[in-house]
Amino acid sequence: MSVDWSIIPQFLPQLFNGAKMTIYITLVGLVGGMIIGILAGLMRAYGSRLVNFIALVYIEVIRGTPIVVQVMFLYFALPVLASVRIDPLSAAIIAIIINAGAYIAEIVRGSLQSISPGLREAGLAMGLPRWKVLALIVGPLAFRRMIPPLGNQFIVSLKDTSLFIVIGVGELTRTGQEIMASNFRAVEIWTAVAVIYLILTGVLTLMLRVIEKRMRIL
Repeated sequence: MSVDWSIIPQFLPQLFNGAKMTIYITLVGLVGGMIIGILAGLMRAYGSRLVNFIALVYIEVIRGTPIVVQVMFLYFALPVLASVRIDPLSAAIIAIIINAGAYIAEIVRGSLQSISPGLREAGLAMGLPRWKVLALIVGPLAFRRMIPPLGNQFIVSLKDTSLFIVIGVGELTRTGQEIMASNFRAVEIWTAVAVIYLILTGVLTLMLRVIEKRMRIL
């Protein structure tokens, strides 16, 4: 069978629908992951010994297991263990939230702890409460340092959505597989899927570089 690139346009609407699902899962998952990651990062950086330990266990368990195992646990094991059945899309979003949250937590912790203690002490010496020192002095400086590693994590999470093919979520990779199964045009379809992923990650990278440039310390 020869390669025929002219067939790609007729499948683009289906592939774009798959890409929309990929973007939706990524965005919702990363918003949730940022919330959990910031909380767990603060627990690691400033929490008591018990709070720090709880955050550490969460981070190490999640980082020590593949995301595909986590989503299969949510989808297949949770109904058995807790009689809680989750639809495939919800399982995929929860998996991204939990997985990204663990990695973002370490990014937050490392960035906060990289700020000189002298700045925090200066803020406290000025009579500012701890939360204001964190919100007005340490937080903004730490956020600038978080942007590059956060960008890497966002791109990884976007590509991780392709693993949700194992539970039948209709994202981009699953859509490409279904089209390919109907016409066996593997070269053309997987090339189109790869190009769409490159466009998505390229746009995300560009946006993060713009944010990084605007927040650069001169």
